[in-house]
Amino acid sequence: MKKLLAGLLPAMLVVAACGGGGGTSSQGGSGETKEVTLTLNWYPYGEHAPFYYGVKQGIFEKHGIKLKIQAGQGSGKTVTATGAGQTDFGWADTSALATAVEQGVPAKSIGVFLQTTPASVQFFTEKNIKKPEDLKGKSVATTAGDALTKTFPAFLKQNGMQESDVSVQNIDPAGKMAAVISGRTDVLLGFASDQGPTIKEKSGKDVSYLRFSEFGLNYFSNGLLTSKSMLQKDPDLVKKMVTATQEAWTAAEKAPEAAAESMKGAAEQLPSPAVVLEQFKTTLTLLHTDATKDKAPGVNTVDDWKKTIDTFQKTGIIKEASEPSAYWEESVAPKG
Repeated sequence: MKKLLAGLLPAMLVVAACGGGGGTSSQGGSGETKEVTLTLNWYPYGEHAPFYYGVKQGIFEKHGIKLKIQAGQGSGKTVTATGAGQTDFGWADTSALATAVEQGVPAKSIGVFLQTTPASVQFFTEKNIKKPEDLKGKSVATTAGDALTKTFPAFLKQNGMQESDVSVQNIDPAGKMAAVISGRTDVLLGFASDQGPTIKEKSGKDVSYLRFSEFGLNYFSNGLLTSKSMLQKDPDLVKKMVTATQEAWTAAEKAPEAAAESMKGAAEQLPSPAVVLEQFKTTLTLLHTDATKDKAPGVNTVDDWKKTIDTFQKTGIIKEASEPSAYWEESVAPKG
């Protein structure tokens, strides 16, 4: 396990800190601000705007948190690193969390924010791909270690296909987009809230999607997580992080342009401002299920968790289904 965990976190840190010199704030009797790390699922893109906006608006600092945001290398690695205590909190796909928990990784969700999966197959509209079976014989760009390496086979199975029906090529995240633009691969696997808008901008061509959620495979996607160790040793910090994150997402939802603008300079790989805004606006369509549509961002229900777990078990993402409490720490999760 030590060998597996070594070197999972990328060297590049995208540090976001705001206001209040000397690491102090007016929050709480001690006035202390604690430095906290959050590792994303990937390099920063529009979906992550609420975290940067929350920093810029002083929301995290108000709750006693000096937030450092760092790029990830796929949800699977983020979950493992979080469980190992290499980062205080993670932002990762629930399918990757469920797989890791089944393998003994001591990490738990503390609130899923993307409750409809943005997972999709992406391609130029001119490819005339309308349904999953149109993928037969096509080359597919994916990245080892991301959430889609687990869920794509389930998507194929759900639609009467198997992995041998396509040619999968493992490529780094940036390379996936280049492969589609250059024609080296027919399609790529990614989030509808991520690559598609960038490909369209770079190529000048329309991009279409086969969204998993529209072809029989919907489940909880990205959310906040932490380690079991953190939950035991500092539950107060976990609650502050959850509260600040929910507040940041609520504020960003009300001001999408300002939230997108707050990401300026977050990373060299950051898409153009127009793409970041489009990515975030797409993300905002993914925040709720029917059960939570009138709730604040990040509020989950036990029934929705059970549906997601059942989907994971039926499609082979996990072997055995456990109770929601095995994956989700409801006691500290967002309320409202």
